[in-house]
Amino acid sequence: MTDTASATIDPREAAHFGAMAAQWWDPEGSSAMLHKLNPVRLRYIRAAIDRQWPGQEQAFRPLAGRRALDVGCGAGLLAEPLARMGAMVTGLDAAPENIAAARAHADAQALDIDYRATPVEQMAEGGFDLVTSMEVIEHVADPGAFIAALSDRLAPDGLLILSTPNRTPLSRLAMITVGESVGGIPKGTHDWSKFITPDELTALLDAAELEVTDRSGLSFDPRKGFVLSANDAINYLLTARKRG
Repeated sequence: MTDTASATIDPREAAHFGAMAAQWWDPEGSSAMLHKLNPVRLRYIRAAIDRQWPGQEQAFRPLAGRRALDVGCGAGLLAEPLARMGAMVTGLDAAPENIAAARAHADAQALDIDYRATPVEQMAEGGFDLVTSMEVIEHVADPGAFIAALSDRLAPDGLLILSTPNRTPLSRLAMITVGESVGGIPKGTHDWSKFITPDELTALLDAAELEVTDRSGLSFDPRKGFVLSANDAINYLLTARKRG
């Protein structure tokens, strides 16, 4: 790993998530929370796609002919749906174990996804129409450098979509005190001090010549499960694009 790569990848974080690779596709395993989050994240992403490239709202493959990059892809929970939406998908993850699990699962689903155990800073190519990074930035060593690298991979008219926990007392209670004890999140997954507020993330995006075009809270409804809402005290998603 080069010095550039080490600017964002935290080896301890990569090892933590790599140890969960074998259970990544088990909805009752160590990644159970991600399985519960994925449907609402996909609804948000689909809405952003339809706003950016109108006319395909009823299509099953609205990303046909477009390139998508999922950074911190794990074993492919998001990359596979993006491929089914027609995108030519590249998935990056810091843990080789996750990439191996992702490739095996995609092969079993007959999905052609370019998975790489490569830091985003080391990618030679750019011009991706869609760049996603879900629940990742709170685990990197240098969030500013990470956002700059994501921006560098984005096409001039492309979309960047991120999700991350907010740094509030409620997020500490929900995701660490409760989530990592009885809520199904593996202990040690989160460091609350590394959570990023929406204002902080917006400033990082601004420094990388990106502007936020949409933001939504992600909260929990006892009747419905995870839902998009105006309440971003626990978690939020946002969409950004290149300024100008």
